[in-house]
Amino acid sequence: MNDADVSKQIQQMVAFIRQEAEEKANEISVSAEEEFNIHKMQMVDTDKKKIKQEYERKTKQVEVKKKIEYSMQLNASRIKVLQAQDDVVVAMKESARKELLNVSSNRRTYKDLVHSLILQGLLRLREPSVVLRCREIDVTLVEGVLEEAKKAYVAKTKLSSPKIDIDRKEYLPAPPNNNDPHRPSCSGGIVLASQDGKIVFENTLDARLDVIYRNKLPTIRKTLYR
Repeated sequence: MNDADVSKQIQQMVAFIRQEAEEKANEISVSAEEEFNIHKMQMVDTDKKKIKQEYERKTKQVEVKKKIEYSMQLNASRIKVLQAQDDVVVAMKESARKELLNVSSNRRTYKDLVHSLILQGLLRLREPSVVLRCREIDVTLVEGVLEEAKKAYVAKTKLSSPKIDIDRKEYLPAPPNNNDPHRPSCSGGIVLASQDGKIVFENTLDARLDVIYRNKLPTIRKTLYR
């Protein structure tokens, strides 16, 4: 083989090697680009997921906040409604309390009422001796019905006539006064107690109004706000 043949063969080998290298380099470049694109898509998908999760989290926070605010507003509205209802009921009770003064101002009617209140108290206590407390302005009226109340008690129970001592040291409060609305007051009626003070029966007009108010409150609310 002469030098020309050797040179030609070498050139062919170099060309082959160069072609192989170029093909390999091209393969590596394509593979690298594919890997880059895959990695890039994965990063994009990951970022999309993060953005979506963050959006959902913030959206949920906004919804929760709106629900909390709505609930608070609803509760505040309910409280206002309940307060307004209570104000109406309390106003009704106060109006009724003012009407009690008209009861005690009619002396004939009030005298019969006091007689009934004393008799009711005696029947409830059934004590041989009791202490009666009334308003100072009612002492004369009370004294005028004691004997009749005793007789009615004896007729109903067939027991001995009880001893009734009017407490002249501590009277029930005076009637309400618009000039001093915060002081203790009593619209009328009596309080009976055993001599030892262990049994007390409060039979004032105010106490009876309170009992009626408590017992009838559900019915009043139902009637007003049904």
